[in-house]
Formats: sequence, C-alpha cells, structure tokens
Amino acid sequence: MHSAYVGRFAPSPTGPLHFGSLLAAVASFVQARANNGRWLVRIEDIDPPREVPGAARAQLATLRHFGLIPDRPPSLQSRAAGRHRTAIAGLLQHGLAFHCACSRADLEADGRYPGTCRNGLPAGRAARAIRLRVPAAPVEFTDRLFGPQRYALAEQCGDFVIRRADGCIAYQLAVVIDDLAAGVSEVVRGVDLLDSTPRQIAVCRALGRRPPAWLHLPLAVDRHGRKLSKSAADDPVIRLSAPRTLARVLQALGHRPPAGMRSLASLLNWAVAVWNVEQIPREPFEVG
Repeated sequence: MHSAYVGRFAPSPTGPLHFGSLLAAVASFVQARANNGRWLVRIEDIDPPREVPGAARAQLATLRHFGLIPDRPPSLQSRAAGRHRTAIAGLLQHGLAFHCACSRADLEADGRYPGTCRNGLPAGRAARAIRLRVPAAPVEFTDRLFGPQRYALAEQCGDFVIRRADGCIAYQLAVVIDDLAAGVSEVVRGVDLLDSTPRQIAVCRALGRRPPAWLHLPLAVDRHGRKLSKSAADDPVIRLSAPRTLARVLQALGHRPPAGMRSLASLLNWAVAVWNVEQIPREPFEVG
C-alpha cells in the first residue's frame, strides 16, 4: 500500500450509527492504521431533506465512544459547496456535463436516462438538473475484496445527475470532489455502494484525476437478510457494551479477538497488528 495512505469514514447525518455503519468505520480506521496512514471523518450533510437534527453530533460521539479518533477535526461536506460548484462549472465548460430538463418520469422503465437532453434542451423545456456524460467504454476496476468489476454505464444507467433539480449537489459528484481534496487514497465502505463506484470513477476521470483504490465490505443484516439500517433488528451498538460490540465488529470482518480481551485500546491495537484484508468474508454478517 502507498506510504501516503489516507482513509476516511463519511456518514450521512440521517440517524445514529448502527452496527453496519460502525463496521465500515472500524474497517476504514484499522486499514489506515495498518498501512501507517491517516484516518479522516467527513459528515456528508448536503441533503437537508434527509438530515436528522443532532444526528451528526451523535455520530461523532459514537465514534469517540469506540476509540475511533480521526487525525484531523471532522469536516462538513456542506462547507465545500464552492468547490463542488467550481467542479461542475468546469465540467460544463468542457462539454463533459450538460443541463437537463428531464424528471424521473422521463426515464426508461428500468431507470436508465435515455439521453434526451444530451445534444441540447428540447424546445420549450427549461433546465432542471445537470448530468455527467458517461463514457461509451465500460468502466473497469478491481475491488480489494470483491475482485474485478466491469460496468457499462451507458447501458446500465446512462448520463447521471451531478446537480439535482432542487439545486443540491448530488452525492456522486460531492463524494469524489471531497475525497480528492482530502487526498484519500482508498475508499473503504459497504458493498451496497459498489455500484456507485463506476459512476464515481467516471467523475474522477472527467476531472482528469486518478481514482482512489476501493475496498467494499460485507453488509450487516438481520435474521431475515435485510440490511440492518433498514430493519428493526436489535442493534449491538445500543444493547451491548462498547468492547463487546467492537469485538463483534472485528469478528464480522473476519478477525476474531482472543478471549479475555476487554478494552477498546487492546482490541484496536490487536486488530491493527493482525489485520489482513483477505480474511474479510464476502457474505453478509447476520446481527441478532
């Protein structure tokens, strides 16, 4: 791994951290420490309708509660709005993005954008959103856990939104701009975001920048196989002590701590010392 390793954890302030989000936080933290790198935290607060008051403060408190202290003060994505707007202006100027008048009702039945406004707005229609022109060639990359990936964006989703009709910057653009600005060298997150990766790579390449490396993690699910954040399963983050919860997180990541290890510091130090990405399972981890 590159000596200037920079990792990050970037939750959206839509509620408390659950076991699945803690799994991503711990994995990104340990991966950074195991590579003698820095670990950053960014609160992705650019979608006001979905934000829960006080959630960001509670999330940061939870990270501290588990001994996950970033190497810089946590940042707020909303404070990078100028950087996002500048990037979009540059993409428009170079013809790599375009204004679009379409709503969701104008998409294909499978959700793909049909390219209606690619060559200019239809007569009598006003611009609503801004979309990135996706490359004709498939986007290929290798995930450190799930291996080689290949996505034909033009066929699977079409040109995608980078500024929404309500004026909000879309996640797919903001996350790339902020990771580049922070020097993030590897993105560690849940496998539910694996299909966002080719779009983010497309944004990186449109900006003339090199994408980071990628490590996607197994999901935490309840006994019915539902993603934990979407279910009513009892969450160990709430009902167990911090050391017991951290031990379960490490177990979910394929690293079972020795019996009797009961402090957060000893658990984290042990995890960094023995960390091996190849031990992380690909299948979901049932939390019950």
